Amino acid sequence: MGAMDREEAAAEARLLAARQALRAGVDRSRALARALARDAARVEGIRARLPAMEASARPIRAPPEALAAAGRDIDRALGPAAAVLKVFDAVHGLEAALIARGSLAGDLTGYLAVLAQLEAALRLLADNCGLAAQWLADIVAYLGERDLADPRFVADLTEQLQRLKKDNSAGLDAGLLAAALGMLEAEFRRLLAEHSAPLAMKEPDTSGPASVVPSRIPASVVHKLSLILDRLAANGRLDRCSAAYADARGDTVGASLRALGLDYLKETSEDAQALSPSVERWGRHLEFAVHHLLEAERKLCVAVFERRPEAMPSCFAEIAARAGILDFLKFGRALADTRKDPIKLLRLLDVFDSLNKLRLDFNRLFGGKACAEIQSRTRELVKVVVDGSVEIFEELLVQVELQRNMPPPVDGGVPRLVSFVAKYCNQLLMEPYRSVLTQVITIHRSWRKEAFDDKMLVDAVLNIVKTLEINFETWSKAYGDTTLSCLFMMNVHWHFFKHLKGTKLGELLGDAWLREHEQYKDYFSAVFLRESWGTLAPLLSREGLIMFSKGQATARDLVKQRLKSFNANFDEMFQKQSTWVISDRDLQQKTCHLVVQAIVPIYRSFMQNYGPLVEQDVSSSKYVKYSAEDLDKMLNTLFLPKPGRPRRAGSFQIKHSGDKITSAMTGLYRSASTLK
Repeated sequence: MGAMDREEAAAEARLLAARQALRAGVDRSRALARALARDAARVEGIRARLPAMEASARPIRAPPEALAAAGRDIDRALGPAAAVLKVFDAVHGLEAALIARGSLAGDLTGYLAVLAQLEAALRLLADNCGLAAQWLADIVAYLGERDLADPRFVADLTEQLQRLKKDNSAGLDAGLLAAALGMLEAEFRRLLAEHSAPLAMKEPDTSGPASVVPSRIPASVVHKLSLILDRLAANGRLDRCSAAYADARGDTVGASLRALGLDYLKETSEDAQALSPSVERWGRHLEFAVHHLLEAERKLCVAVFERRPEAMPSCFAEIAARAGILDFLKFGRALADTRKDPIKLLRLLDVFDSLNKLRLDFNRLFGGKACAEIQSRTRELVKVVVDGSVEIFEELLVQVELQRNMPPPVDGGVPRLVSFVAKYCNQLLMEPYRSVLTQVITIHRSWRKEAFDDKMLVDAVLNIVKTLEINFETWSKAYGDTTLSCLFMMNVHWHFFKHLKGTKLGELLGDAWLREHEQYKDYFSAVFLRESWGTLAPLLSREGLIMFSKGQATARDLVKQRLKSFNANFDEMFQKQSTWVISDRDLQQKTCHLVVQAIVPIYRSFMQNYGPLVEQDVSSSKYVKYSAEDLDKMLNTLFLPKPGRPRRAGSFQIKHSGDKITSAMTGLYRSASTLK
């Protein structure tokens, strides 16, 4: 029993173990079934890719002997391709050094060296990438034609190689060169902006020596700008650099000049005299701009464009234009377009003198083709200045002649024309106007193949003065009063003598000519006194006034008559001549003194001798109106200029050429017999 029980127990244990093993197998089968169900889609995808994977894994399906024939060609094609791949790897190895933050700040030279390596690598790729791709394409075509590789493998390689040949080297650096050039351009602009602040300007001092204004850009920065510009230019960015440089420097120079106060350059007027105050400033500012600012700017431009000199002229021309050089030329043209008058001639000569002094500088700074507009505007300005100056000068004599028909001043004073012409002609014969006007007329005559010299200029100016002398006689005859005519002639002859003596004009006219005017003054002064105040003294004659007792009444009546006549004539003459003028203060005082001497001593003596006869009469105030002191005071107030009173015979306007005025220069050839 015991043995049987043990056997049964063992059999039962084996059955239980078998059941557990079977149950575990069923559970694993169920788990595998569930896993297969989950991965069925993935298995189908793998099954779909198996042909392609097979083609990729086993693209070459040709027999070994067929492949052996193509082996050498394949090796020759793979060599250049491997070299190109090495260069490509080197290009991307430069990326960190070129686009890292702050890579430009410390070592520009090192950065440019790395950039040069990139450019060299890209050139190598450009030269070899296409060739390597073509060789590979030929090998792929060889494999395809001989069915040495899977067709899908061949087609994929062909597509990739065609794309590579189409793009060549473009894009192989993934935009690294463009990014590096952009950083260089930004650095170029930064350096310009940092060192292009306008200068602190002061009004130029013409008394001090000329000195070039420093560029305010250190030599080290100029060197950096030159290096950067060279690299950018080598990569097709020269125009952008030139534009950036011209913008920065042109605005800087323009702002520096505007600090001097150039608003007057935009002034417009038809009257040259309105622009006259600005002409002198215009000349100083133009000279300062050319000699100092633009001269320094050109030197700076040459240094920055040292490695690209072909771009310097156009860049400097743009800087000069942006700085405002054309505005200076426009101001000169605006002056040339004003109405013609003698003052305009002086201002045109000032403009020509300024331009002529800067002629060599203009030719040197703006002589290239790039400055064609500045050259053209300058030539136009010089021509209109020369033409306008000569036109006005040649009409001066005719204008003096036309004034002969104008009425003289009603007060007998010096006509404004006389004082103006005397001063004006003296200016024309003094430096700098004499040499400038001679040069201007010489240039104008040379255009017509005619000659001109300084002597011809002197003769023309003297002719104007002598023509004015002829006007004196005509004007003097326009007065209805002989004594006023004499006063007028006394005024103008003395004005000529006093205001031309010791001047350049007086020197050229000669001492004899000046003394002649002094003598004329003395002559007309004597006639004036004799014909006016000299007629009063005989009214106080002592004839018939014999003092004795039986004739006292008769004498008193004669004294009354003579005082009455004297008073009436004195009052009339004083009232009339109180409106007359002697322009020169010394001459006025001298003339008044002569008048006083001609009347007061005689009047005082008469009153001392015969006054008591009348003063005892109850009606004495009717006859004794003045004391000798009263007459003295009254007569010394005569001939004083009246403020604000207009002076006639002084409207000296130049008519336009359309009015058919004959050239005054023809007066040089008139008969000298008509002139003094």
